[in-house]
Amino acid sequence: MSTKIYLDNDILKKDSLLYKTTYINNRRYLGNKYRLLPFIQSVVSAECKDITSIADIFAGTGAVVSAFIDKKIITNDILYSNYICHLAWFSPEQYSCEKIETYISYYNSIKVNQENYMSENFSDTFFSRADCRKIGFIRDDIERLYSKNKINARERALLITSLLYAVDKIANTCGHYDAYRQNSEFNKELILSVPLPSENLHKENICYNSDANELVKSITADLVYIDPPYNSRQYCDAYHLLENISKWEKPEVAGVARKMDRSHIKSDYCTSRATAALEDLIRNIDAKYILLSYNNMAKKGNDRSNAKISDDDILRILSAKGTVKVFSEDYKSFTTGKSNHEGNEERLFLCICEQENKIIQSPLNYIGGKYKLLPQILPHFPKQINNFVDLFCGGCNVGINAKAERVIFNDNNFNLIYLYKTFKNLDKMSTFEFINKIIDNYSLSRSSQNGYGFYECNGADGLGAYNKEKYLKLREDFNNSKYQDYYYYILLYALIIYSFNNQIRYNSKGEFNLPVGKRDFNTKMQGKLSDFIDRLHDCDCIFSCEDFRKLDLSHLDENDFVYADPPYLITCASYNEQNGWNEDLERDLLNFLDKLHARRIKFALSNVLESNGKKNIILIDWLEKNQTIYKTIHLDYNYSNSNYQKKNKTDSADEVLIINY
Repeated sequence: MSTKIYLDNDILKKDSLLYKTTYINNRRYLGNKYRLLPFIQSVVSAECKDITSIADIFAGTGAVVSAFIDKKIITNDILYSNYICHLAWFSPEQYSCEKIETYISYYNSIKVNQENYMSENFSDTFFSRADCRKIGFIRDDIERLYSKNKINARERALLITSLLYAVDKIANTCGHYDAYRQNSEFNKELILSVPLPSENLHKENICYNSDANELVKSITADLVYIDPPYNSRQYCDAYHLLENISKWEKPEVAGVARKMDRSHIKSDYCTSRATAALEDLIRNIDAKYILLSYNNMAKKGNDRSNAKISDDDILRILSAKGTVKVFSEDYKSFTTGKSNHEGNEERLFLCICEQENKIIQSPLNYIGGKYKLLPQILPHFPKQINNFVDLFCGGCNVGINAKAERVIFNDNNFNLIYLYKTFKNLDKMSTFEFINKIIDNYSLSRSSQNGYGFYECNGADGLGAYNKEKYLKLREDFNNSKYQDYYYYILLYALIIYSFNNQIRYNSKGEFNLPVGKRDFNTKMQGKLSDFIDRLHDCDCIFSCEDFRKLDLSHLDENDFVYADPPYLITCASYNEQNGWNEDLERDLLNFLDKLHARRIKFALSNVLESNGKKNIILIDWLEKNQTIYKTIHLDYNYSNSNYQKKNKTDSADEVLIINY
């Protein structure tokens, strides 16, 4: 008996279905690495050990990561048209193959006479009017099916992917959509094929549609593969039409090529900001290995084809992360002019990230935290320390990475110190169980399991829209809590996770008052907390909640060390609100340090001499008075804390480390 699938008023029998099949590589795409897969696989196999997860953060078609389906796959692309295909090929969500076959056969059989968005805007450009009518009808119908819950998210992605692949096969172009051939005959018919994803995909696969530089701040993987744009050609210009069809927001289009507004998906990697963007990206990657594809076009092609990042910069940036190896293979690049450039090679830069003596990052995004400056600060500390006193521990980035027999964490923020005590005294499994229970109780998002699309959010805008009301309920319950037990402080941490920039702020009534943030308990946040708890459990540390002037340090001697990172007098931060730090406290601290020096106790002070045109006169005068005693080390603040998208490039801060030894 033939299977019957009901399509509203139409009934199709399975034995009468007409369709072909298609695979991930059956698509034209600039820079597609499908032909280089044996080269890439050989390098990964020989050089990357114990890989269980791989993230392809400029995934394009997804061809590269398709070679690693035995592992957990994380894909990302800023173009929605690529992201929707990734969902089709790699999402672990179950789907009905029979349903997909039936709908595609139906779409192949229909003739459409009604005008729609596609025919009204694109007829006789990239496609004939007849094909435009059909494309528009199919795309409308996919959304209709999805809105009526007749197909799930994976099935929607498979149908859109089928349409995109079919559109690409008949497009009146030379492979992209910057322009179309004029006066050409439209002699190809739109025929959809059934996508055939690999079976037995990893159940934790996840796909993102985000800016890669932002995404790496919230994910972790054993291997991160990077294949950014090499030159000035913006992918959103080359594939604007596929992007339009994929998102189906029906925007206004203009110009000969009928392009919509694409300013929000332009890539810095196609501009003079490419090197700074790569530097920012690599710094924030959490992985054992980084594998970067970048060819050696350099100045061999025309200006638009020239590589934006030099080999020297690539090696410098990767070397700061670990040991670098370079592999090469002859490869013919795409250019709009001649492409026979002698010696043109596709290179793989493999960075084996430093794992020994790993620097632990705080699970709190504490303003003024020194995580990014640690590579410059830690080498200046004494080699042998008995007691390390983190006088204003804040996020604990410095103290948790100090090499000492014992660490004393001190801060006058009561809730902060007791949160750390909870992490220290509660076993890690119970901590994570509490956090997950809170997330489930308040129905907060879990992007690490479901991605952003599940919550109808994207990487750029974040998850705030979905979490807002749930977060406000959590915040209200926390502020009304009466019992300050373990669960209370885990509740505080859950609140921090979903708060604006993962920070802590209270109002004058003592109520936590930050608004909802863009992120959630993603894999990177989970990794930070796990590493932090492990380090706390492994080290000999105690916690103190005292005003620094009342802290008893009478037991210290010349084998001990005090690190002071106070609120900065000339900058603004949430912990410095409500007159939290003033000139009197600044003078008291400097006097406190003088007394330590008189006892031959070593100290280091982090501060800024100047910031955004303001000078710390008190600190400057103190240094001038003690210039023969104390040493001032100027840190590369702009490098370590740079934001390549920062609008005001003239703002600067003279960040210093002051030591007495």
